[in-house]
Amino acid sequence: MMKRLLTILLALLILLSFSFTTSISAFAEDKNEVITLRISNCEEYIDLGDWNEVIDLDSGDIVGKNSMIVDFENWFYRTYHKRVKVEYSTFGTNEDLYNQITLGDEFDLVCPSDYMGMKMIDEGMLLPLSKEFFDETDKNNYYINGVSPYIKDLMDNTTIGDESWSKYSAGYMWGTMGFVYNPDVVTNEEASTWKLFENTKFSRQLTVKDSIRDTYFGVLGLIYADELSTDEFKNSKDYNQRITEVMNDTSVETVNKAEKELQKIKENVYSFETDSGKADMVSGKVSVNFQWSGDAVYTLDQAEEDDCYFEFAVPEESSNLWCDGWVMLKDGIGGNKDKQLAAEAFINFLSRPDNVVRNMYYIGYTSCISGGDDDTILDYINWCYAAEDDEEDTVNYPLGFFFTGDNNDKKYVIKTTEDQTRRQLYAQYPTEDVLNRCAVMMFFDDDANTRINQMWINIRCFNLATVPNYVWISFCAFVLIIALMIFLFKSRGRIFRKRIPKGYKKV
Repeated sequence: MMKRLLTILLALLILLSFSFTTSISAFAEDKNEVITLRISNCEEYIDLGDWNEVIDLDSGDIVGKNSMIVDFENWFYRTYHKRVKVEYSTFGTNEDLYNQITLGDEFDLVCPSDYMGMKMIDEGMLLPLSKEFFDETDKNNYYINGVSPYIKDLMDNTTIGDESWSKYSAGYMWGTMGFVYNPDVVTNEEASTWKLFENTKFSRQLTVKDSIRDTYFGVLGLIYADELSTDEFKNSKDYNQRITEVMNDTSVETVNKAEKELQKIKENVYSFETDSGKADMVSGKVSVNFQWSGDAVYTLDQAEEDDCYFEFAVPEESSNLWCDGWVMLKDGIGGNKDKQLAAEAFINFLSRPDNVVRNMYYIGYTSCISGGDDDTILDYINWCYAAEDDEEDTVNYPLGFFFTGDNNDKKYVIKTTEDQTRRQLYAQYPTEDVLNRCAVMMFFDDDANTRINQMWINIRCFNLATVPNYVWISFCAFVLIIALMIFLFKSRGRIFRKRIPKGYKKV
């Protein structure tokens, strides 16, 4: 009896030991579970590492050895003691990204442009950023502690329905649109107006964007150039609201006007492009390139390596103030708190001042982050653009509006060369008067999208409606002549056969 009892107790002990070991093992597996974070971003829009130059700032040296993705995965583990694996992919255009999502591709975190992010908000596709993300007491919340007051104010006060843009989107890069031009061929005055699109003096020397929203925006600037330039319009109390309405007009009348203007522009430009314009400028194929400010910086940098000095101009009538931002997809995150933590941590990691510098250096665009109390980003701007002590023709360039909201703040005035007021510095950090005449590109409803998409098809594809009457008449006459010739040929054959003598035999 005692032997049986001992056997039972031993069996229970083994069972409990096994259960305990299994529980510990399961706990360890849960603790070490890897979070998969699926991210999609625009092509060539993040530091991929492997650049050798050291950015030697007063605040410390910066260099990109690894890709930003690898560095984030390591930082996340050190900071939150959880493993994350980033599945990173890219898209070509905002429309490509939207189509991928609607066709079933699943992402957790994506970086669309302003209007597309707003469309996703309107369609209920996005998850709001958490309250913890906006906690300024958390030292790891680099975004909220470092975002530019100018960008924060812009996003806080831009609404989609009753929702604030900043509730869902964290700003990544921002800028304007304008013209990169060769000052040996084009004057600053000629480049500082949307009328450049139709200026026949530069026929076949100008490229425009193969992007429906960007080019449509520019054409609206051309259509309303005279109205936008009047003192009455510029001095109106609701100027910002009015210019936003004008530059986002999608009425049937305006879309029809835009199509007619684009047909004219189409005959004047060298090409519609999304990326080749930079190379076409550097190679000398064109003298003007309608460009995003970040790509403008890249173009100017590349040309400078060949001792070719281009400049950048923002149209006097108006321009687009664009802002790309990180957003979380509701279907991707799916209520997973670890995924949301990783997604928001990724935004914060990119917003850390040294990483901001790495990204700006690598891609040429301007971050929405000013750095708060950290001077790293200001140091970087000076590293790039400050004039040497012995240089002549220098000017003071104020940046206070971006860093503190006060453009008179002397700490944020840099001494630079005069030409930088038309070159890289101007492209990256436009002056306050330029920003005052800029408008954000808003999202369009379904009816407006249908009209504009059809307009774009008519422009980019063969449009029968634009064929002149004389061409139709010539074509119809040609068809009739061909038909008549075929008829006569067949008739001649029948007549010839009838003339063959009876009794004739083919040898």
